[in-house]
Amino acid sequence: MQLGSGQFVYEEAEGWGEVPAGWEIAEVPGVAVDSQDRVYAFCRSDHPIIVFDREGRFLRSWGEGLIKRAHDIIIGPDDAVYCVDDWGHAVHKFTTEGELLLTIETADSPADTGYDWDDHRIVERAGPPFNYPTGIALTSDGDFYVSDGYGNARVHKFTAEGDLLFSWGEPGSEAGQFVTPHNVCVDRDGILYVADRQNRRMQLFNAEGEFLRQWDDIWWPCDMCIDANDNMYIAEVGGIFMGETKDPQLDNPPARITVRDLNGTILSEWGMADPLGQGRFFSPHNIAFDSRGDLYVGEVAFSYPGGAAPADWRVLRKYVRAV
Repeated sequence: MQLGSGQFVYEEAEGWGEVPAGWEIAEVPGVAVDSQDRVYAFCRSDHPIIVFDREGRFLRSWGEGLIKRAHDIIIGPDDAVYCVDDWGHAVHKFTTEGELLLTIETADSPADTGYDWDDHRIVERAGPPFNYPTGIALTSDGDFYVSDGYGNARVHKFTAEGDLLFSWGEPGSEAGQFVTPHNVCVDRDGILYVADRQNRRMQLFNAEGEFLRQWDDIWWPCDMCIDANDNMYIAEVGGIFMGETKDPQLDNPPARITVRDLNGTILSEWGMADPLGQGRFFSPHNIAFDSRGDLYVGEVAFSYPGGAAPADWRVLRKYVRAV
């Protein structure tokens, strides 16, 4: 079955991604591709980082004993691997072989924002790094932004060496405020895109953190990436399971993938046809592309639908570009 439209038509590669016998991937909140088209699945499992070749053959794994809970992964132009560990309140930088190069973490003293993961999910006030960080993006000169998005409501900018430059944001829905800033992305002009998920919008900022504009036609954005032609691919998890109960909220839009230009105009989109059927468990959380334009999507089929997804639901998908 073909998905998408226009110049962006894809077919899913069924069964892509082999793991050793007895292994479980569970969830894939992060996925990234290096310069050799090796695919890095950041998993909530005993093997946090699983590496495949572009055909889906298993190559290696690493991160065991270090990552508390996977959330986001990106790969820099030098193939350095950056991982965001939300429960570890940490950002790690690795080589492609898993050698640890840098860690920024506050596991012993997360920021005091009035947030309690077990009791509620309301951030009462903004704080310093980190309280359950969510996403990371690199600038052209090696600095990086981190969205501190579950237990905080801020974006932090660091030097390439990991020194904090500045932070901005607070809880709320006005310009420059956030409710679950879930991920970040930088374009070639240095503009920062923040997936302000629970506000159902994308906010755009300059390199100094000054608000520029926003896109409002977003269905709970989780992650985005930009190709060489300035097309942005967005994983929008939708709102079917964003209510207070585990029952589907059918008056909310379902999950989808959109392809947009950098003005926010939708060029192509696709999702699952039946939000009440098997397709309702489509929960795109992270997205990346390889050198041929094929897409890789990681899903969170337990966390987002509250455990309602089938045990064998596919949490790592490859979409081969047909046009």
